Amino acid sequence: MVEEVRLRAVVAMAQGMAAAQSPRESWRAAALGACRALSGSFAALSVWERERGRLRVLVNVGERAEGEVEFPEDEAYPVHQFPEITEFLHEQWVGGGAPRAWVETAAGTVEGGGYCHQRVAALRRRGRGCCVVAPIVLHGRAWGELYVARPEGAEVFGAQDAAFATVLASVAAAGIAQTERLEEARRLAFTDALTGLANRRAVDMRLDEAIERHRVGGDVVSLVVCDLNGLKRVNDSLGHAVGDRLLERFGSVLSLCGAMLPGALAARLGGDEFCLVAVGPDADDVLRAGEELCLRASELELGDGVACGIASTGDPIGEVLSARRLFRLADAAQYRAKALRAVKPVVAGRGGPDDPVVRLADSPPPAVGDSERRRLRGRDVGA
Repeated sequence: MVEEVRLRAVVAMAQGMAAAQSPRESWRAAALGACRALSGSFAALSVWERERGRLRVLVNVGERAEGEVEFPEDEAYPVHQFPEITEFLHEQWVGGGAPRAWVETAAGTVEGGGYCHQRVAALRRRGRGCCVVAPIVLHGRAWGELYVARPEGAEVFGAQDAAFATVLASVAAAGIAQTERLEEARRLAFTDALTGLANRRAVDMRLDEAIERHRVGGDVVSLVVCDLNGLKRVNDSLGHAVGDRLLERFGSVLSLCGAMLPGALAARLGGDEFCLVAVGPDADDVLRAGEELCLRASELELGDGVACGIASTGDPIGEVLSARRLFRLADAAQYRAKALRAVKPVVAGRGGPDDPVVRLADSPPPAVGDSERRRLRGRDVGA
C-alpha cells in the first residue's frame, strides 16, 4: 500500500512539472510534489550557484515561517555554511550514480549524512522537528537540492524516507531539464542567432503590445530602424565571415545605445536591417540615442555607418493604430536618410506641415515599372 501511494505521488509530481509553463511553475510543482509525497509541512527547492559560492532558494511552499516567501528575491546561504555539500558540489556523476538524501533533526541527530549546525539551527528557529535533504544532479553535475521538513512533534523522517527523497530528486531533475530545454527553445525562437539580439518575431510582439498601451494609456512608442551601409561591399571584398563580424559589432553598438532608453528592445530584423523599440521615453530622448548610434556606427573600422530613421508617437505623425503604420513611418524615414546620405537620423513628422517622410509612408504603393520601386513594410495594410 505504501509503495502504491508513493508511486502515485511520483507520477503526480512528474505530471505537475510537465504541465509547467515557466521555470517558476516547474520549481513550485517540484517542491509541492515532494512535500506531499513525503507528508511534509514545508518544502524548498534551491540551486547551487558555483560562481557565487552560495545556495540560492528558488521557491518555498507549505507552512512558511516568518520571513519566508514563496518566490524569494535573494534568499541565499554561503556554501561554507553547509560542509556536507563540499563532498559533491564539484564532483561529476556518470552512469546514473548520484549523492543520496539524508535526514537531520532539530535534536542534532543525522540519518545518512553529516551533521550541519546551520540546518539544525534553522530547524529549531522555524519550529520544525526534522528535514530530509536530497541533492539534485543535472547533466551529470550537482545542480541544487530538494528540502522537505516536518513540524516539531511530527514523526521523524527515516531511512526509507531518505531513499524515497533521492528518487523524488531524480524526478525533479528530469522536470528541470525539460523546463530548461523549453526555455532555450523559446529563447531561440525570439533571438537572432548571429548577434544575440531579438529577432523580427520578438519585435512584432513587442510593438503590438506597445501600440495597445499607446492606444489605451497614451504611452509614447518609438521605433528606430537602421540599415547598415556597406555590408555587401564587405562581404564581396573581404568575405562573409568578416561581414558577419561587422553585423556582430554593430549589434553590440545598437545594444549599447539602446541602453540609453530604459526597457528598449534591440533587434536585428534580418540581413543588414536593425531596429530599436522604445516604450515610455519621449521622442527627443529617442533622437539622442539615434544620434549616438549613428556616431558610433560611423567609427566602426568596417562598413560605412548607418542610415537611420525614427518614428515616434511623440511627434506629429498622425494617428497610429497599428504597429505596421509605425513601421512604415520609420522605414520611410530610414529610406530618406539613405537617399540623402544623412549622417544623423531622419525623423518622421519633423519636416514641416507637408512632411516628406509621412507623405512617403502614406502614399500608395508604386506601380510595376515605376522608377520608384521602394515598397515599404506593411504599405498594403491600413493604419
